[in-house]
Amino acid sequence: NSTTERRVANVIQDAFAAYQAQFDGITCRAKGRFEQRDWHGLYEDAQERLELYKDFVNEAVSELKQSLGAQADSKQLWAEVKRLYTEWTAGRDDFDLAESFYNSITMRVVSVAGLDPDIHYTGSQAASPRSRAEALVYCKYDKMGSTQALVRQILADCCFAVDFEDIEESARLVADEITSYLASSSEGAQIKSIEMAEPVFYRGKAAYKVGRICTGSLCVPLVIALSNDERGIYVDAVLLTEDEVSIVFSFARWYFHVEAEKPHALVWFLKSIMPLKPIAELYISLGYNKHGKTERYRDLIRHLEGSTDKFEIARGARGMVMVVFTLPSYDLVFKIIKDRFDYPKTTTWQEVRNRYQLVFRHDRGGRLVDAQEFEHLRFDVARFSPELLDELLRVASKNVTVEGDQVEIKHLYTERRLIPLDVFLREAPLEAATEAVIDYGQAIKDLAATNIFPGDILLKNFGVTRHGRVVFYDYDELCLLTDCNFREMPQGRDFDEDMMAEPWFSVGEQDVFPEELKTFLGMEAPLKEIFTSNYGELFGVDFWTDLQARHQHGEVIEVLPYNERKRLPHHA
Repeated sequence: NSTTERRVANVIQDAFAAYQAQFDGITCRAKGRFEQRDWHGLYEDAQERLELYKDFVNEAVSELKQSLGAQADSKQLWAEVKRLYTEWTAGRDDFDLAESFYNSITMRVVSVAGLDPDIHYTGSQAASPRSRAEALVYCKYDKMGSTQALVRQILADCCFAVDFEDIEESARLVADEITSYLASSSEGAQIKSIEMAEPVFYRGKAAYKVGRICTGSLCVPLVIALSNDERGIYVDAVLLTEDEVSIVFSFARWYFHVEAEKPHALVWFLKSIMPLKPIAELYISLGYNKHGKTERYRDLIRHLEGSTDKFEIARGARGMVMVVFTLPSYDLVFKIIKDRFDYPKTTTWQEVRNRYQLVFRHDRGGRLVDAQEFEHLRFDVARFSPELLDELLRVASKNVTVEGDQVEIKHLYTERRLIPLDVFLREAPLEAATEAVIDYGQAIKDLAATNIFPGDILLKNFGVTRHGRVVFYDYDELCLLTDCNFREMPQGRDFDEDMMAEPWFSVGEQDVFPEELKTFLGMEAPLKEIFTSNYGELFGVDFWTDLQARHQHGEVIEVLPYNERKRLPHHA
């Protein structure tokens, strides 16, 4: 009856409103954390916020299953619940997030295969352009005087409780960067206005003002990176290209804490300065990873409907733990855990999932690919190459079944598609290969700075992004750096011991011998020489144990999302 449907809708509405209020409450702490330089507090907030969603969903699912009983599968009931819920979301600025939350609950309460458009949201019920046009999420600063005065006003409007170290100097440095960039990129381009997103974006030890410079003919991205030390707040860097800004919002970084009253409108503002960045990744970057996952799924379905190519096994070496496949016309890879792992892998299915959860909860430092986890997906058999389908049914039959003309996948991960580093080094010109090798070494150091040891540093486990950055994507043996035991390789007592196939000394499960890393590089001689000359410290124990000590003493090491050369002069 209508009373039941109203009650069910209210349960979901109340759960979402409570979740969103708590999410916003944690997010609002970021400003104070930055002002007080409470980096540990911000890290703890980030982890707490990640756990909220499942807690509120689980509670609502439990309540509805218990109260509905046999009615839980009534399509008529859920169609009315959806209608009532849609009426409620129509007046909300976070309607898109509310719809995803509703799906998260109904898909666990109703026993139905896949998404049913009568009872689930298969596309937003609200018109997308509505938020784009109706609600400005940025402040417009018209240029009346000097560029320095304009920037000074932008900085002052951050309204921090802590003073800038020297706001005039910071404004001058930013203005000089903007003036220099416009002079080099476009003849005579004059600033008409600067439009900055209203909220400040917080992550790690930094705060960012994000916006765009408007001239008569150009719209130039503008990100001002702010830092805070004992002398006060200062501008650390100014980023003025789409590529630089895109790296700040990378899929290999943790999520921002942003007080976004109108998430949909803010995402479209960000899209205007990063047009190549998928909508899904922009939502995820703001901490709305569940709705980002929804957007990723919808985009995939739209792409499948408008294309004809087939899923096929991904380029690169075959995985020992995962089957990895892709759609040539689409920028994702799909990863399915095998039924049994190839020798010598000894990990388990649950341990692999646990490592993906560790990556989800951990600061990724720009070097760990974000993955979305999906369950119970269905695709047409005709979209799979025969080779791929044979492989899936042979090595992943617990996860993949064929029913009629449908392939059902019980569990998979999606990630952005990258060029495997081993493939890139074989195919790229020497200059590009050299840059990748140097960034590969930096990637290992950046991971260590975030307390991550990749475990397996083989080139095939790293990929190269469209920006030429090297990131890690194979988490089979990943662990915390502080859990490792770094050791010098014992010297044999005689020639026979040195030549033994198996080590003559005991080796613990967490033991790592850094000097052995050289044997896993798998590079041609010139590239190997470049790597070893730039990163010789990686082959010694001291580098690793020194970082361990810093982590154990509670130091938070910042990995910048921009090149060191972009940093502005600062009086330390």
